[in-house]
Amino acid sequence: MIKKCLFPAAGYGTRFLPATKAMPKEMLPVVNKPLIQYGVEEALDAGLSEISIVTGRGKRALEDHFDISYELENQIKGTDKEKYLVGIRRLLNECSFSYTRQTEMKGLGHAILTGRPLIGDEPFAVVLADDLCVNPEGDGVLTQMVKLYNQFRCSIVAIQEVDPQETNKYGVIAGDMIRDDIFRVTNMVEKPSPEDAPSNLAIIGRYILTPDIFDIIANTEPGKGGEIQITDALLHQARNGCVIAYKFKGQRFDCGGAEGYIDATNFCFENYYKTGKAY
Repeated sequence: MIKKCLFPAAGYGTRFLPATKAMPKEMLPVVNKPLIQYGVEEALDAGLSEISIVTGRGKRALEDHFDISYELENQIKGTDKEKYLVGIRRLLNECSFSYTRQTEMKGLGHAILTGRPLIGDEPFAVVLADDLCVNPEGDGVLTQMVKLYNQFRCSIVAIQEVDPQETNKYGVIAGDMIRDDIFRVTNMVEKPSPEDAPSNLAIIGRYILTPDIFDIIANTEPGKGGEIQITDALLHQARNGCVIAYKFKGQRFDCGGAEGYIDATNFCFENYYKTGKAY
């Protein structure tokens, strides 16, 4: 079984400046809950209770959030405000949290490699917290992917169709269709221009990776933008084994930018918070 989930959370959040100048982008609240808490809840719902977070300078708020605040707890004990802590208390009770720091920002591949001491030699999930994924009608995205991993036992990337003119914002795959929502990856390009994109199937911030990916990343040369790209490592893995791309069920909000963040806030407010449903 997959038990571990890695959260690369050392980035500067430059698309959301100046809000992220002193606050981690992963702590931006969607309604009344920070982005990273949504991601951890999605991981726990998929059975992944060992949470590993790659942080950086100025990110102590992440560690403080997933900890007990004795003064706050004592202050609201016995009041109707205690209900607001039910969700975070569940995570503290059912998850373990470990942290390491990425001292230099060298790309997502490097961030994942930095988490190697926390993961060890076992398959694991990766969640980019600024991609908020919801599926009110069924399983969360990670739950869907874990079920798929149990079938294929290889690395899996979540994909969605995007406007062909926006392929330069994503890693983009091409592959052989296994069924209408599953592809065996044959090509993968990081942020291609529309004319060079192999398709309009873009990778979003959900992965399941087998542990051999660490050695592959360690031997991957810097690629697009001079960074160590996870797409380059996954392409090597695909050509020498198997990588599956999965068109997930649900909705994804890009909360690294203002438009997606506002859309996510409106969605969560209308569908969860306002209606009193758990989310």
